[in-house]
Amino acid sequence: MKKAPLYSPSPRRPAPGARPASRPETGAGAAAASDSAGQPVSSESALSHQAEAPPRPGRWAGGRARLARHAAPLWALGGAALAVGAMLLLIPQHRAVTQDDIDTAVRESLEKAPLPSAAAKAYEAILPSVVRVVGLLDEKDEGEDKPEQRALERSLGTGVVIIDNGTILTNLHVVSGARKIRVRFANGHESEAVMVGAQPENDLAVLRAVSLPDDLQAATMRSTADLRPGDQVIAVGHPFGIGPSVSAGVVSGLKREFRSPEDDNAGTKPLSNLIQFDAAANPGNSGGPLVTMDGHVVGIVTAILNPSEQRTFIGIGFAVPIENASSAAGMPPF
Repeated sequence: MKKAPLYSPSPRRPAPGARPASRPETGAGAAAASDSAGQPVSSESALSHQAEAPPRPGRWAGGRARLARHAAPLWALGGAALAVGAMLLLIPQHRAVTQDDIDTAVRESLEKAPLPSAAAKAYEAILPSVVRVVGLLDEKDEGEDKPEQRALERSLGTGVVIIDNGTILTNLHVVSGARKIRVRFANGHESEAVMVGAQPENDLAVLRAVSLPDDLQAATMRSTADLRPGDQVIAVGHPFGIGPSVSAGVVSGLKREFRSPEDDNAGTKPLSNLIQFDAAANPGNSGGPLVTMDGHVVGIVTAILNPSEQRTFIGIGFAVPIENASSAAGMPPF
């Protein structure tokens, strides 16, 4: 059986007949060594050749690999820094606000929210249907020259046209006891009117104008079924004879009751199922419309609450729902 060869770290013996390898000379012999051209090479030149020898690849290859791994993030970070710097240079610097800047801002704001407001639009919609109502009392002038008939204003209020044949709703207390009734329409046309219906339990009267303007427009009425406290409303009328005037507010409550302090009859029932509102109302507003922001009538202004005798508005007004008012005119309910 052939045995496996054994290896030894000891140097091999030279083969028979082979010349022994020459050992490199040291010391003075090395200084006399010649280069490939046959010229002698000095010891300093030999040392310089040893210093200029290339580095071992294993030592520097790892460094270059590590540098390559970190180079991409460094380049990305540098690019981001340059981008941020460029953006900062492009951002305008803050400056002091001038009057022109303020005027421009106000003008742009007005352009985005143009007038008229919702209340103004509602007023424009209802105005052609609002009339001034005056109750007249006849008296004889006792002058010596010749007697003349003159009419004295007994009461003043407001009305609203609900049918274009001249049918007008107002408060009963505005025309009650008057010998004559006169109405003035929105375009200035004046006419006598007669009372054709009444509903004392709701303080309502129905008038019919004798002559009509050519452009008479009846109001649009709206059910109060979806009316809620907080809904915006306007009251239109002739307070103290001034008008037509408009005031804005909200519905403050529903199904209210009110008894006039001027009513001495203890057996008289209070007005009920009233709409409470806070739009300003004063003497002369009685009989005028309570209107939503879309220009539709939801009530007839009938009273204001004031614990004093001044009869001035303190923020509590009442209106009869339009369902009750329209029934006084013989119109079907909503």
